[in-house]
Amino acid sequence: MQKDMTRGPILPLILQFLFPMFIGNVFQQLYNMADMIIVGRYVGAGALAAVGSTGTLMFLVLGFALGITAGFGILTSQRFGAKDEAGVRRSVANGTLLAVLLSLAMTLLSTAAVPWLLDLMNTPADIWTDARTYITIIFQGLFTNVFYNMASVFLRSVGNSKAPLFFLVFSACLNVGLDLLCIIQFGMGVAGAALATVLSQGISVLLCVVYIFKKVPVLVPKAQDWGLYRYETKEQLRMGVPMALQFSITASGVMIAQAAINLFGSTAVAAYTAASKVSMLLTQGCLSMGQTMATYAGQNFGKADLGRIRKGVKKALRVMVLYSVLAAVVLHFLLPFLVGFFFSGEADPTALLPWAQTYGDIAMWFYLPLSSIFIYRNAMQGVGYALAPTLCGVFELAARGLTALLGMRTHSYAISAACDPMAWLVAGLFAWLAWQWVMRDLERKQGRVERQE
Repeated sequence: MQKDMTRGPILPLILQFLFPMFIGNVFQQLYNMADMIIVGRYVGAGALAAVGSTGTLMFLVLGFALGITAGFGILTSQRFGAKDEAGVRRSVANGTLLAVLLSLAMTLLSTAAVPWLLDLMNTPADIWTDARTYITIIFQGLFTNVFYNMASVFLRSVGNSKAPLFFLVFSACLNVGLDLLCIIQFGMGVAGAALATVLSQGISVLLCVVYIFKKVPVLVPKAQDWGLYRYETKEQLRMGVPMALQFSITASGVMIAQAAINLFGSTAVAAYTAASKVSMLLTQGCLSMGQTMATYAGQNFGKADLGRIRKGVKKALRVMVLYSVLAAVVLHFLLPFLVGFFFSGEADPTALLPWAQTYGDIAMWFYLPLSSIFIYRNAMQGVGYALAPTLCGVFELAARGLTALLGMRTHSYAISAACDPMAWLVAGLFAWLAWQWVMRDLERKQGRVERQE
């Protein structure tokens, strides 16, 4: 179902759009955590560490794909807000062709770079082979991730956040079933976990395409819409490439942080992996609000309603204050219990929990700055600004990298575990300042247009 976010009460619209996004993103994390839990319990802590150590590589490559496809959806969202259905179809056609070229190039480059990247990250020798096996299969199936994200972005750009939720829930459940089949029944180890992820995403892509053709005709290009057009290509790359670079810049910092964690051995890596996955699950509300604001800002920018955009951002921040407090409380009190899901009875909790709890006790204080990053950055992207959100990523990289280097130099796990929180704090402050400048710049431009008219 399409949703016009340019009219009606703001907070109910945001929450109605947000809730399916939040559930979907939680399932996305459960989707990823299923690999971790099943691998940890049925293959071993070493295999869990191997899969966990590749998380930053997945973030680097899959995050780039997610960012660039999200950028393709900005133009679609703006045209939908402006009631330009022909423009929406042309944007979808152009974005789809760009995604085909993107997935081919990224598959070739990422699979070739795996051994070098694992060495660069100080991957422990006892988990190196399993790590290479897992991430290579994930990268070989990269096209399924690209096209699932693209289909979801196009659906959200016209206000439909429920259909992506349905397909993601289905994919997550299918992934768990395939994990159990490949790992327990067929004994495929980490390769089975990777194969299950690729297959379940591929099936979701097919279902998304069928749904769009049957239920969302505005997103179905006609024969004359297909092609690579100069304006659409320029605009989609203008927004998509900076968004992709944001993920890559952030991932580069995360890789440095992971390299610092890897120095403490496979036990620390396994515990940190489990704790960070629990934290990531809790922060899906922050990500979901950011995705909501990209669509909200994009549609209202298409209608040239800056006042409504500003009000929506303020209401989103108020919601996330409450959410951040609740998420921090859950992380602090439930982390020891939740981490236990990742390991079999053979694992020694007394060896694992101190590493996990250290990360959790630091991260819990910084969820509000993380929320502000997502809200401001996505809102800026929704109104067509690409440089300022990219600079947010630069500040994240600098803060995360400097903290990681300090942790490695002092051989302090606590400092190394603070890489994410320090990045959230610094980038959150910059994002707030950048948003103030963007809104003033838009108001100046709108004032000039009105005077000319």
